Amino acid sequence: MNPRLTQSQQRTICAQLGRFKLKLLYKASIHGFTGKAFHQRCDNRSPTVSVGYNNSGFVFGGYTKQPFSQSGQYVNDEQAFLFTFDGENLIKYPVTSPTCAVRMIANSGPYFGEALVLVNGSQAVAHSNPGNYYNFPAAQMHGNDLNLTECEVYQVEGTTELERPWRTVIWESEKRKELIESIKSYKPTVSSVTQPRVLLIGPVGAGKSSFFNSVNSVFTGHVTSQAISGSSSTSLTTQFRSYSVKDGREGKPLPIILCDTMGLEETKGAGLDIDDLSSILKGHLPDRYQFNPSAPLHPEAHGYRTSPGLKDKIHCVAYVIDASKVSIMPRGMEEKLDAIRRKVNLMGIPQLVLLTKVDEACPLVKEDVRNVYKSGYIKDVVQEVGSRLGVPLSCVVPVKNYSEELELDMNCDILLLSAVIQMFRFVDDYFDELSDRMSSMQTTEQNEVKKQLYQPE
Repeated sequence: MNPRLTQSQQRTICAQLGRFKLKLLYKASIHGFTGKAFHQRCDNRSPTVSVGYNNSGFVFGGYTKQPFSQSGQYVNDEQAFLFTFDGENLIKYPVTSPTCAVRMIANSGPYFGEALVLVNGSQAVAHSNPGNYYNFPAAQMHGNDLNLTECEVYQVEGTTELERPWRTVIWESEKRKELIESIKSYKPTVSSVTQPRVLLIGPVGAGKSSFFNSVNSVFTGHVTSQAISGSSSTSLTTQFRSYSVKDGREGKPLPIILCDTMGLEETKGAGLDIDDLSSILKGHLPDRYQFNPSAPLHPEAHGYRTSPGLKDKIHCVAYVIDASKVSIMPRGMEEKLDAIRRKVNLMGIPQLVLLTKVDEACPLVKEDVRNVYKSGYIKDVVQEVGSRLGVPLSCVVPVKNYSEELELDMNCDILLLSAVIQMFRFVDDYFDELSDRMSSMQTTEQNEVKKQLYQPE
């Protein structure tokens, strides 16, 4: 059987459920538009997603965690919802009376309260009565076209736990100490740079500022929130910030600077401006520069560096991507990230991906963060984000930022510290590439590059 739901629509639904994939159980055009055929294929299966299609092009249906039966009774389900697609976007209508969320009727298909019934009375029709147990505008849901061309029911399959982790991590306190010491003792291969600069780029709400706060928390010894972070539809970061992580509250700065920017937004004229990005990468932008999406940076701006040195430039770019939203990333955002990646590539700056909120994306990881590399779902997300952003899988690093916690967690720390170590490796690649370029240049050009590479700060 071939599903009529597109791969994109399936991913969008799965993103709502935090599950791995949909398995097609019942297809009315093959098994019959009857309650009997539906119950033969779907009874005692759960959770399920039921979908109706009509000639007007609407794709709509409902989700329930309860298994179907023919008892004639209403069944309680606080997680049930109805939905419709508006293009690639899913519009949800949560259940308003959970005790009557689903009804088990023998002579019909999926029966959501009295609000929506697919294959009603064993006919190729839907029944719609908004306001009873679910509220929705009928015109938005199905365009008032209740004749079904198809009805499908999918079982939602849980996240797979792999027999062997797809990356090896040592989850021990000694490993945490080892990573901390490696970061403290790191020295760039060029003497003119004591603190490599890593630029964090990503959509609004992906966790850029939270990543700095989380790394800072590890070295402070408790959860901190120096950088403004939180939930918002527009960027909470409005300035360009260069954050130095300290070894403890009164300790000396560690050999890394994390640069935070405005969040990316899908629409033009909103969020980080790509012209501003060039100035950031080249080291022109001063700390605390106030972004203005409608007007890119000019050389006359206060604090503008006209002749930035190597220490002022960006030495590595980290894209911060929400794991729970990879599958529903808007096309406009994907295009914007692609334009940025191409620009960064032209400048020879190495790039990696920080995959955040892995616990929100996968129930297995929410249960225990050590399952991050045992999760088949997270592995699939890593592959998908690598494909969408055009980076190798080895450049995608899952992390869990601190958000609701009050105390540090050793396993979260190990993921965060491992990400910093990976940044250092990419920074070393950047300086090695500069050195290789120098060896192939003419003498005059060599002297210029040497000046940048080895002139002390």
